[in-house]
Amino acid sequence: MIRLASILLVLFVTGALTTEVGAAPVLRYVSQRSDSAYLREGPTFAHKVLWQYRHRGYPFAVIAQFDIWRRVQAADGTVGWMSASMLTDQRTVLVTGKGRVKIFADTNSGKVVALADPGVVASLKSCTREACRIRGEKSIAGWIAKDRIWGVAPGEVFDKLPRR
Repeated sequence: MIRLASILLVLFVTGALTTEVGAAPVLRYVSQRSDSAYLREGPTFAHKVLWQYRHRGYPFAVIAQFDIWRRVQAADGTVGWMSASMLTDQRTVLVTGKGRVKIFADTNSGKVVALADPGVVASLKSCTREACRIRGEKSIAGWIAKDRIWGVAPGEVFDKLPRR
């Protein structure tokens, strides 16, 4: 009886959460902990692997949780279940759009410190209403327009920088 109840619970969770994923609220953003992580069809290791992500730091939106499993959505809209051990709360963003985007020295400056191509993953440090401070490879840091990154909510504003 307990076994049947467990199976029904898993089926309910996986079935109930598959409706209108695009409308699913984002609980939080996370990133990939390891160099390789499997996205699965359901919240068990027995479920079929849908995709293998091979980029440490890749950002995901958590849209549901079940036990040690997180239902995540990638920037391209792909949705599936990933073990919580493959994820970290460290915030990262993915550069999106077409063409290179400018990274500025500060929010009020016109000084360009770098250019980023779509697909680049960077650490997220802080955000204003319009832009976010990121840090990329080789210690390149600066501000990027919020509409050119994925991994932060449109209205999200925060400051992770140390206070002076």
